[in-house]
Amino acid sequence: MTTAEELTKRLSAADRDRSHAPVKVRDAASLIILDREGPSVLMGRRSMKHAFMPGLFVFPGGRVDPADARVPVATDYVPATLDKLTTKMKAGQGEARARALGIAALRETYEETGVLIGKKDADRLPQGPLWDAFAARGLGVDLSPLRFVLRAVTPPGRPRRFDTRFFVVDRSAIADIDPDRVGEDAELEEIAWVSIAEAKTMKLPPITLTVLDELLLKLAETHELPADGDVPYYRWQRTHFTRVTL
Repeated sequence: MTTAEELTKRLSAADRDRSHAPVKVRDAASLIILDREGPSVLMGRRSMKHAFMPGLFVFPGGRVDPADARVPVATDYVPATLDKLTTKMKAGQGEARARALGIAALRETYEETGVLIGKKDADRLPQGPLWDAFAARGLGVDLSPLRFVLRAVTPPGRPRRFDTRFFVVDRSAIADIDPDRVGEDAELEEIAWVSIAEAKTMKLPPITLTVLDELLLKLAETHELPADGDVPYYRWQRTHFTRVTL
């Protein structure tokens, strides 16, 4: 069975409900922080207070905000990553949008877990309330360690739709952890490092399980996760998911 067929089979009855009115597809980004020793990943459980995917374990991430495109970058992606991100982009989007995706992944990761990934002693520091913790530590936005590993679009007919890019970054890229960031009202709970094998047994959204499957396949080839490697792209066509590579 192909991974696209597996993803389609994993959909719950709610996932298969296509009765909702059409909604705009919004760009989103998610960050997989990988400890190759396990291999393990950092995950958290979404609060039961949320209407969207309550109680499921996910990687930190969320939708791209307009302000993300205005955040200065200290170090850009490696060229191969930028090339992959700009392949099959929506009309009118380009490198600036690709950078906003990575910035959103780093911002959401800090907001949800307190983990800061950035370049120390950077000349260009991000500004604004959402980035105060970075600027206070002299951390610039560093996109260079991010590896683009998967893209997936929510099927039509769902109440929310996202065009999500999944990035991987090595645990060694963590510059600091803000223990005061995550409180009682945090979007993610039970944040912890879990082995990929353990993570696959947890209560996950179907696409998250597929991302883990794809990541294991990549790690079986090489732990380096080269920036120019194939990037799976999952989209819905009529009755099922399809998978192409970027």
